[in-house]
Amino acid sequence: MDRFVSTFTNKIDAKGRLSIPASFRAVLERDRYTGAAGPGLYCYPSLDAPALDAGGERLAQKIDGLLGGLPDYSDERDELAVALYGEAQFIAIDADGRIVLPKELRARVGLTEGIAEVAFVGLGDKFQLWSPERFEERRARAREKVRQHRQLLGAGRGPPPGSAGDGGGERE
Repeated sequence: MDRFVSTFTNKIDAKGRLSIPASFRAVLERDRYTGAAGPGLYCYPSLDAPALDAGGERLAQKIDGLLGGLPDYSDERDELAVALYGEAQFIAIDADGRIVLPKELRARVGLTEGIAEVAFVGLGDKFQLWSPERFEERRARAREKVRQHRQLLGAGRGPPPGSAGDGGGERE
């Protein structure tokens, strides 16, 4: 698999150390996540959620693509670069698959000292780090929006092959 999928909750200790889920580490390894400081990942505050966005080289390439679509020296390009790269940190991954999440990043998203766990949420090319309680609220809102708009998701498409609504059922 070459995508970050699923949700995992891991403990974070008082020093901010936490283990990256094994399946996420495997994606990072395939994503050539080794930087000048050794193996690691990019991490920055999400633009629209109380979470941290994280990923490897593929995430950095996506950011480069977004920036590349904007005119050089434009305010829009500079603002996006500041919001993403200006706040990003390259966080080293130790031999046991753990990172130390810097205190300032933890504070930015509400991962205070009283929170002992972090939710890792796969989003395909990147993943997010959340306080578990905040993520449960986010997941509930997302599922409700999908329920409300599910007709839009299937608009213009007939029923899936083999379903009762395609007039056929199973085929041989």
